[in-house]
This record gives sequence, C-alpha cells and structure tokens, in this order.
Amino acid sequence: MLPERPAVLVDSNSASGPRLIDGILWTIVVAYLIGGLLFPGFITPLLFPFALIHGTKRYGRKGIAVLVIATVIVITILETSSILNGFPLGHYYYTDLLGPKVGLIPIFVYLSYISLGYLAWVFATLLLGEVRRGSTLLATVEVPLLASFVMVAWDLSADPIGSTIKRAWIWTHGGSYFGVPVSNFVGWGFIVYVIFQIFAWYLRSSGSADLGRRLPRAHYLQVILVYMWTGFGFVLLYLTRPANRQVTDAAGYVWQTRAIFEASAISAIFTLIPISVLGLVVLFREKLTQKIVNGLNRR
Repeated sequence: MLPERPAVLVDSNSASGPRLIDGILWTIVVAYLIGGLLFPGFITPLLFPFALIHGTKRYGRKGIAVLVIATVIVITILETSSILNGFPLGHYYYTDLLGPKVGLIPIFVYLSYISLGYLAWVFATLLLGEVRRGSTLLATVEVPLLASFVMVAWDLSADPIGSTIKRAWIWTHGGSYFGVPVSNFVGWGFIVYVIFQIFAWYLRSSGSADLGRRLPRAHYLQVILVYMWTGFGFVLLYLTRPANRQVTDAAGYVWQTRAIFEASAISAIFTLIPISVLGLVVLFREKLTQKIVNGLNRR
C-alpha cells in the first residue's frame, strides 16, 4: 500500500476559514519574528497559542487536545524519569532560570514541547502527507518518525546554549557535545516519537477522514516561516554573541562560548534552514511547475 498523498494546496484567498483566526495567527507569527530579535531563545512559549489556534483549525478542539494531553503525560513521565534515574535523556536537572515548575519540570518546557512539537508535526505532514482515519500503517509510522527528526534538529542548536552557557538546565555528568551528552539527542528523539506516535494512532482510529481537503498555502507558510526564523535566530545569536569567555560544565570540562554559538549556528544552517527551504519548495512546487508549463506552452 502506498503512503498518504499530501493534501491539495490552494492560495489563501480560496480558503473558507474565518479571516479573524488567520489574522490572529499572522499576528503571533510577526510577534515571534520580532521577539526573536529582542529575546532570542526565550520566546518559544509565544508559539503555544499559535499551536492551539492553528491546531484547532486543522484538527478540531478534540484533536489538538489529544496532542497536548499526550505531550504533557509523556513529558512528565519520561523527563521525570531522566531527572531521577537518567533514562532516557541522561542525568540532568532544571535550574530556576526557566521559571515555575510542575514537580521537577518547568512550565516553560511543557509549552516549548507542545509548540515546537506541533511545528515539527505539520512539517512532516507537508512532506509526507496527512495521517487521517484509515491511513495506512506506513503513513501512521513514517510521519511521527520524520517529525521526531525535525524536532531534534532544533535541539542540536538549542541544547548547548541553554545548558552549558545559560545554565537553564545542568547535565550532571557533562557530555561530548559542548557539555551535552549524546544520550540527550537519542532520548529526545525517543520522547517526541512516542508523543507523535500516540497522536498518529489517534488520528488513524478516531480522527477526521477529510484531512485531505484543500488547504490554503498560508496554513503551511505560517509554520515554515516560524521554523525558518528559529533557525536564523541561532545564526543571529552567533553574529551578535557577547565577548568570548570560558564556561565549565558539571563534569569539569572547559568550553569556549564562541565555539558553542558557532556550532549552534552551523547546525541551524545545515538542518533547520534547509528543512524550511524544502518545505517552501514542496509548498509552491505545484504552482511553480504550472507557471513553467504555461510559459513553455506560450512559446
């Protein structure tokens, strides 16, 4: 059986969704783009209302509620397990920099998982096709798998800055990737895959069978712009970084902040930004192809 085909895309002026909702979504996108310049790395929760509104428009209230609840439950269980026992991420703990906590985990972390997780999911459906009621087993597994890689691509840039430089969380045994252990990225991939797989099984069994309807390009463009700007944000952090200094991780290894910012920027340049460009290509491929064909036919 073949995987699900991507939904048919149309220009935004063909969409039937309320303009007010679209206006709110674009306002959040613009606020995120501007806020990323002023407070890089600390405005991710701004995307939480975006994910709720965008997700409700896409999957309905019940659908986005399932994703949020699955995220909260899985994060609570597996991050708490990691903090206490080291599985699956490794040994670490959160400092007070990220604000109030629920148990051992900051609320900021829950909001970030939901926000970035939703973006990663939408990217995967754009590239591979929707998961809907009655989808094939292949589609139900491949979309969560790709979404988990899209999610981890962000963490490759974010974690060394957040932990080793800003000390929002501390890896108690350090790690070879600028103070971050490899287990973090493997564990992150596992955690978000579990979340996405739960959501995919829900959509396959109880979701809408009409997700293949004509979706406006603006629906995906909003997600692409946010994800792309997140990648550019790491490049801007490198270009506007403070003076180089030495930082020591919990294991006693000394790192240069310039090297960390540079590595995060390089990672973004070769992961986050190309993924975004690929999304744009897929989004406008049909329209560009039609223009090329029409131009050739006129000759």
